[in-house]
Amino acid sequence: MTTSHTDPYVAVDPRRWLALGVIAVAQLIVVLDASIVNIALPSAQHSLHISNANRQWVVTAYALAFGGLLLLGGRIADFIGRKRAFVIGLIGFGVASAIGGIAQNQGELFAARGLQGAFAALMAPAALSLITITFTAPRERAKAFAVYGGISGGGAALGLILGGVLTEYASWRWTLLVNTPIAIATAIAALLVVRESRAEGKPHYDIPGVITSTLGLVALVYGFTKANESGWSASSTVVLLAAAVVLLVAFVVIERNTAEPLLPPRVFTERNRAGAFLVSLLIGLALFGMFLFLVYYMQGTLHYSALKSGLAFLPFSAGIVVAAGLASGLLPRIGPRPLMAGGTAAAAVGMALFTQIKVDSSFTVHVLPAEIVMSLGMGFAFVALSSTALIGVADRDAGVASALVNTTQQVGGSLGTALLNTIAASATVHYITTHGAGSGSAAAVHGYTVAFTWGLGALILATVLSLVLVTKQSRPASSDNANGTASDETALEHAEELGAIL
Repeated sequence: MTTSHTDPYVAVDPRRWLALGVIAVAQLIVVLDASIVNIALPSAQHSLHISNANRQWVVTAYALAFGGLLLLGGRIADFIGRKRAFVIGLIGFGVASAIGGIAQNQGELFAARGLQGAFAALMAPAALSLITITFTAPRERAKAFAVYGGISGGGAALGLILGGVLTEYASWRWTLLVNTPIAIATAIAALLVVRESRAEGKPHYDIPGVITSTLGLVALVYGFTKANESGWSASSTVVLLAAAVVLLVAFVVIERNTAEPLLPPRVFTERNRAGAFLVSLLIGLALFGMFLFLVYYMQGTLHYSALKSGLAFLPFSAGIVVAAGLASGLLPRIGPRPLMAGGTAAAAVGMALFTQIKVDSSFTVHVLPAEIVMSLGMGFAFVALSSTALIGVADRDAGVASALVNTTQQVGGSLGTALLNTIAASATVHYITTHGAGSGSAAAVHGYTVAFTWGLGALILATVLSLVLVTKQSRPASSDNANGTASDETALEHAEELGAIL
């Protein structure tokens, strides 16, 4: 039997499957971190005396750094070497996890979470690139991406359980510290079995674009936080929000006029793709906010342990994975529009059910049905929007378009968590003022349902955008080749990563 000349690594790199194992472990670390930390958030808030206004930074510091730096991370990995970037990302992620695990105050924890996001933004695109260049035969590449996507979906469920166990029987600190030895060991293994590769040509980095976009998003999130503390009309709030607008407008101007933009404006010129990115942003906003308040509802109102609350979220992760698998089969036959619009509408129905929870609500009767309906809708919608964002994009923009699916989701999540946390806290204070100091539990739940209502509005808007901006056509005929298959694999992988938010 002769070796296929379409896969040059078969002969020269017999360790490619070992390399895949190393990359899969790195992905597992990132997935576990998201699941574990979210479940441990109430315990961390109590331990470090974090205010309700600032608790969202545990989520947003990571999401902002990861989403804001992901495009730059991919560009850096291409030019300094994907293996080198992968190893640096792993070591940095492990060190940042250790800093977070031993944090003595909220500032140290927030900084550590931001560092984790920054190193994850370097590691994640490097990992995907390494799979792409290591497995060039279509059949082997499909198997490799199936492993990678399976880790994303299954790792989320594992993280929910492990996070609950560590928080309940050890400490919330171990939900971060557990990453450190695994990341260091994986980095050493990568040095031994992963093959180096890098892009040709002179590197170009859009540093002004990175600075203005990242600072603009941070100012926006911090402005939402200050609104919670000082009010929307406070000078500090107004200054921060104005600075955010100026910085983000400057970012748009820079991207339109630089030769090598971080985010090429041409990626957004196609109507369907622009719609997909907007829907991804709104899904991130609604989903991150839903998870934050549902965790607090389960542990603070229903008095679930960390482990029990982790187990209570397993149906949500399972629903996304099941729906994503079904959607990948339906997409070629019915096109993206029905899946995206129908999925976001179903997710909106699930969110509407969440708005009806009370202090004495039953998990089985009230929470579980909402989880199932919302997760199934999310799974259908995310496969459709991921495929829409990737199909038809020029080769030079394929990496950017793929990264933007994750970037918009993370940025939407960070903005949504900050905004909805401010809205919920304000609603809680108003409820206590109206009903008296003895209404604490009812006031907290009222704040959660108000936040869920705003999340519902985001999902309704996502449904409208899906109907207006996404056309009825399915994949073009030319996409039925290897490129179309790759797009479907990437769409399914992104959908499974959506489950990993939990």
